[in-house]
Amino acid sequence: MKRFGRSGLVVIWVAWLGFTPAMAALADACAGPAWQTFELTLETGTRTEMAGPFYYRQQRGTETTIAWPPFFSRCTNPALEAREDNYLYPLLSYNVYGKEYHWQFAQMLNFAGGSYPEDGDARRFTIYPLYFQQRSTNADENYTAVVPFYGHIKHRLMLNDVYFVMFPFYAETRKKGYVTDNYLYPFVSLRQGDHLEGWKAWPLAGHEHKEITWTTNGFGEVTTVPGHDKFFALWPIYHKTATGLGSENPEYSEGAIPFYTQSRSPERDETSVLWPFFSWIDDRQKHYHEWQGPWPLVVFTRGEGKHTSRVWPVFSESANAKQESDSYLWPLYQYRGFHSDLVASERHRVMFYLYESTVEHNLAKGTEKRRLDMWPFFTWHRDEHGSTRLQVFAPIEPALNEQRGVNRNWSPLWSVWRAEDNATNGHSSRSLLWNLYRSESTATTKKSSLLFGLFQYMHAGDTDRWHCFYGLDFNLSKQVNTPVQ
Repeated sequence: MKRFGRSGLVVIWVAWLGFTPAMAALADACAGPAWQTFELTLETGTRTEMAGPFYYRQQRGTETTIAWPPFFSRCTNPALEAREDNYLYPLLSYNVYGKEYHWQFAQMLNFAGGSYPEDGDARRFTIYPLYFQQRSTNADENYTAVVPFYGHIKHRLMLNDVYFVMFPFYAETRKKGYVTDNYLYPFVSLRQGDHLEGWKAWPLAGHEHKEITWTTNGFGEVTTVPGHDKFFALWPIYHKTATGLGSENPEYSEGAIPFYTQSRSPERDETSVLWPFFSWIDDRQKHYHEWQGPWPLVVFTRGEGKHTSRVWPVFSESANAKQESDSYLWPLYQYRGFHSDLVASERHRVMFYLYESTVEHNLAKGTEKRRLDMWPFFTWHRDEHGSTRLQVFAPIEPALNEQRGVNRNWSPLWSVWRAEDNATNGHSSRSLLWNLYRSESTATTKKSSLLFGLFQYMHAGDTDRWHCFYGLDFNLSKQVNTPVQ
């Protein structure tokens, strides 16, 4: 036995993997973890699993998924011109939708192409944050940037335009008609455009002023574009600002941190002492008064628009017309609720993801969805039609729920028990240890297999059939007595 060793066991296992698919074809494609083909329970389609959790192929309508968990998965849908590849998700991915594509490695190396609203047909290449490149059918939208030496970037980084030389020594940014010249970013800058001008020598001082202007909207109506005036000295110690000038709700604020800050407007007043620990708020727009001290540990809010009582971490209760948020002995227990005319939801948590229960109500349709997680033991779902799915174990699904890459590349590895029930057609299935035991049932049939298909059972109509050791068949049919003529 010692001479035979592990290599001999590997040879037997490889031979078994090659042998059992052939046997499966002769035995209704039931060979347990080696090979299993079956109809999907919750959807219309088929699935083939092989080598335990390390290979599967699924066909669902026009969508085909092939995967070798955890290394690779590919989902294609020709009807939508869509394709999604994941390698060791989320390390590397390649996505295609119509003419658009995106390839990324660790969110640092990116290739992308397609049609963009600002750039036309374009191809982008990024080595974040060192290199940015775009080539477009619109030559004016081409750019190249090599950080920190020299570059020009358009419609990226939440800005319309970025130009820099030996960053951070000099950079020019444009956004919404405003131009900012930065020197030794973020310390010195000049800003101008659209009746605005300002300067900053951070942290010593800075000032920015925008005049009140007017514009004509799409209905031909003249509307006010508010102005503002901002100043700071020895940031963050002193600031004085006036925003919303020319509007119905101008706001004036001033502060000498940490001694005090105050903000005044027609809709809201706020005063803080030893900021941010002790504050008083009078919100006339939302109809509530709030006292904080010391924030965020102690907060009390009273009024029509909001009600809060918090002595953290002992308890916290907060609610307004649409939302409710409670916790007791945080993070031992947390509750979140939301309600509107169309939808409502509730979420209960114990120790973050140790236990979580979520209910979503569609008030317009009168349906609900439920999800229950207990980390790392299981995750359970019930959809709006009443169909359910249970998975045991679930070490990352509670924290990353509804992530397709997780479901395709990782969940098969630890799904030692799967139970699915279709409330629409009555179909159900159970799988233990990657189909070492599997059972399926419909309104008229039942099938089960055990130990790589060595033992199989099928019930259909009045017939019970046993198939054992890939060769022995036993048919047990109910006898029907026919009356003598």
